[in-house]
Amino acid sequence: MTHTDDAPTDDTKIVTATRTIDARAAALFELIADPSRQPAWDGNDNLAHADVGQRVHGVGDVFHTVLTGDGAVRDNHVVEFDEGRRIAWCPSDPGAEPAGHLWRWELEPTSDGRTRVTHTYDWTHLNDPRRMNRARSTTPEKLSVSLENLAAAVESD
Repeated sequence: MTHTDDAPTDDTKIVTATRTIDARAAALFELIADPSRQPAWDGNDNLAHADVGQRVHGVGDVFHTVLTGDGAVRDNHVVEFDEGRRIAWCPSDPGAEPAGHLWRWELEPTSDGRTRVTHTYDWTHLNDPRRMNRARSTTPEKLSVSLENLAAAVESD
């Protein structure tokens, strides 16, 4: 089951989707914390490629991704990390400070061995006008697609 909030407006700059996935948190976290695996299940159509060997281990790590469309490279600064439970990063242009938006994944093991996963996109502090239209187009439905794809990916492992 997937829960989504209402579509974002100019005043709604935090969007989330939640789903309980039939997998252990550790297996799901490995897919999320390994950037090279992310393009395979990204439901936002943002990620084209990420090099192998960038597995995130803590706050302060930076991993690099290549975006769909123009092939731009993003540095992703890890700002929250709790192994197996929570990870969040803020993207930026290479060598620049983050633009003020954040991607977060929270995993909560359930008593039946499954995991409640919440995916959040927060653009409350986004300060780059070039990214505003894309931020507005990131809906709970798109986040839900990532959750669906993540569930399928962990089942195929």
